[in-house]
Amino acid sequence: MIRPQHSRRTLLASVPGLCLAAPALAQTVQAGRAYVGFPPGGTADIITRLYVEQLRASLGRPLVVDNRAGAGGRLALEALKAAPADGSAFAVTPASMLTIYPHLYTRTLRYDVAADFTPVSPVCIFPFAFAVSARHPARTPQEFITWAKTRDAVDWASPVPGSMPHFIGTQLARLAGISMTHVPFRGSAPAIQGLLSGSIQAVLLPIGELTAFHRSGDLRLLAVTAPTRLERLPDVTTFAEAGLGGLTYEEWYGALLPARAPEPVVASLHAGIAAAMESASIRESLARLEMAPLLMEPSAFRSRMLRERDQWAPIVAASGFNPDE
Repeated sequence: MIRPQHSRRTLLASVPGLCLAAPALAQTVQAGRAYVGFPPGGTADIITRLYVEQLRASLGRPLVVDNRAGAGGRLALEALKAAPADGSAFAVTPASMLTIYPHLYTRTLRYDVAADFTPVSPVCIFPFAFAVSARHPARTPQEFITWAKTRDAVDWASPVPGSMPHFIGTQLARLAGISMTHVPFRGSAPAIQGLLSGSIQAVLLPIGELTAFHRSGDLRLLAVTAPTRLERLPDVTTFAEAGLGGLTYEEWYGALLPARAPEPVVASLHAGIAAAMESASIRESLARLEMAPLLMEPSAFRSRMLRERDQWAPIVAASGFNPDE
């Protein structure tokens, strides 16, 4: 496992040969697509474009980023499912589409996590952070819980309803014995603005969306969901240190091929990812995003994906959340 640490645009220039860079693939790919389930400019898009830039340079052939935005990232995976299994198409997707969505969209999910994809490797991993306004009296998770118990309810936000941080927040309320009302926003930026304006009292978001505001003093990070403190944020405690070990979670972005992808195609993509993670530029780029590279063998990655899918089932059910399918 390779784990240094998160940034954005720099990521786009720093993964030499990440996806289909090996000669075996160069012989089969004439023009390909890299599916991403979100609009241009977001984290998923940036990470995918990082790979695409390196692939274009290594193959010298056309490869387009196909932003299948909509349905919370599901459209990209539906497209990947239908794509040829010859290495001409791949996707880079957050874990939630594979580990949480099977329990949310039980009637309408159009892909089977176990049967429709070939997992290759995670490409990066990151925790979430729980934050309040700089004006908030709480400076620790325990102080926040004490404060929340004096109120009828606390309004808080995640990036989007049905996301991993949404369910981590519902667990926080349950474990701490406090009442927290989830306020739906569409994206991290509106949620942060709601926090800064005072319309909500807390947010639980990807760490990289919050660090600049934390360092500028506009908001305060109370805890991170990482298993240990982060090198770049040594002053921020973990939920585990605060006695809430049940809130230790990290989300990964993973590279997938369609089901039945030939072993040489899988091996070549995996080798490209491994080579990219050795470069200083990718490590530095990910560190600025508060992310860390993470490499796993395809079989181990598949096992992790399916294990996490099963682990989220009771958490999603206990939340009582029902999306509008």
